[in-house]
Amino acid sequence: MIFHELHLSGAYRIELQLIADQRGAFARRFCAEKFRAHGLESDFVQRSVSYNRHAGTLRGMHFQAPPHLEAKLVRCTRGAVFDVMVDLRQDSTTFGQWYGEALTADNRIVLYIPKGFAHGFQTLVDDTDVDYEITPAYVPGAERGFRFDDPSLAINWPITDAILSERDNALPASFLERRLG
Repeated sequence: MIFHELHLSGAYRIELQLIADQRGAFARRFCAEKFRAHGLESDFVQRSVSYNRHAGTLRGMHFQAPPHLEAKLVRCTRGAVFDVMVDLRQDSTTFGQWYGEALTADNRIVLYIPKGFAHGFQTLVDDTDVDYEITPAYVPGAERGFRFDDPSLAINWPITDAILSERDNALPASFLERRLG
């Protein structure tokens, strides 16, 4: 694994190092010791998958309210997504900034999203799966979010005609209405 620190404080892009031969390839996608050495969460207690039927499906921007802040490892295991994180930590030098990157089954990129960030993605192709590792476990009632098209963030979503859930469509218009305390 090669850890690339992103411009957002505490966030990482992780490249898997494939060991290939005539059979295919092998790669380590998680090592608690390596994560701890980078000062990252290493006790992921929940694993989830998001199946998305259509290109343009947009999920986000979501986070858990204090004291239930989540750290996440996110990767695309089938298809392709444009994955986005936003720093909501008011005391952070990168507060209110976002990072986005295409994650695909082929590029095998993993994003580490620290506690205090919102997360969302948009599918780029039909039949896309996104795999999450999360800590701590999800707490019903602590979920929060804001609209994906918050004008103050100006996130460059690749597909303009987004497919949204009713819940995501009803989220507050601005991340400033839903920032962390």
